[in-house]
Amino acid sequence: MREKVLLLHGWGGSDYPHWQAWLAGEIAKNYGTVAFPLLDHPHFPTKNRWMKQVKALLKEFRPDVVICHSLANTLWFHLCNEGEIETVKRLLLVAPPRLDLELDTIKSFFQVEPPKELFAKEAMLVTSDNDPYMTAAEAVELQKALGVEMKVLENAGHINAESGFGEWPWVIKWVKGEA
Repeated sequence: MREKVLLLHGWGGSDYPHWQAWLAGEIAKNYGTVAFPLLDHPHFPTKNRWMKQVKALLKEFRPDVVICHSLANTLWFHLCNEGEIETVKRLLLVAPPRLDLELDTIKSFFQVEPPKELFAKEAMLVTSDNDPYMTAAEAVELQKALGVEMKVLENAGHINAESGFGEWPWVIKWVKGEA
């Protein structure tokens, strides 16, 4: 695998047994290049701190592929709306929360407008029909606003370890361009 892959976790991180931790290991064991940084204060994040950290990562690592989970999608939308990032080849947006979520701990990230430009040549949105942070109708609205392909998983919750997503063979196929 020649692609450089950047994995961006959501609120609280995505440590083992989360699918992002599994994916990082799968990419690395096949001699792929992966960055899976722990963003500052993952349990008490602030938008400005995360934006600064990810902008530096994007400049330094220069990924071909970016995979966001949960709050990282909201972060990516803010970066896109700011317009100061380089375009990547492929972008995977997994389980974004609704754009007007109201939770005190992460309130600096909300409200966000869907970006007009995702800074990706190819992008896909992956949602669940029973995600506690975004309804199926909200996911369809977001998909239309972004103008990207969407994959909807049945009964997948927030598409995290708690909902059974440790090993996730589909996502490694997506990274390899096979899905």
